[in-house]
Amino acid sequence: MIARRLTISGQVQGVGFRYALADEARARSLRGWVRNRRDGSVEAVVAGSEADVEAVIAWARHGPPAARVARVAVEPAATDVAEFEIVTTA
Repeated sequence: MIARRLTISGQVQGVGFRYALADEARARSLRGWVRNRRDGSVEAVVAGSEADVEAVIAWARHGPPAARVARVAVEPAATDVAEFEIVTTA
């Protein structure tokens, strides 16, 4: 089990990125959360098997069809959330 924090920048708000990422994570039974940030980025923590976490990271590099991802920063993380949630903007 691993956990990673993602910070996704580019045109990633107003395009359904949070909902699509949550769908991807839930389809892989990952735990964690996703939220918009006031700086225009999207932040997420995903936890689960290494293969499933890496698959969500790969998906985040392009996102949903309307998104234009410029960068995905990935760093180790921890989470105590039991499922995958969409949380309020930070």
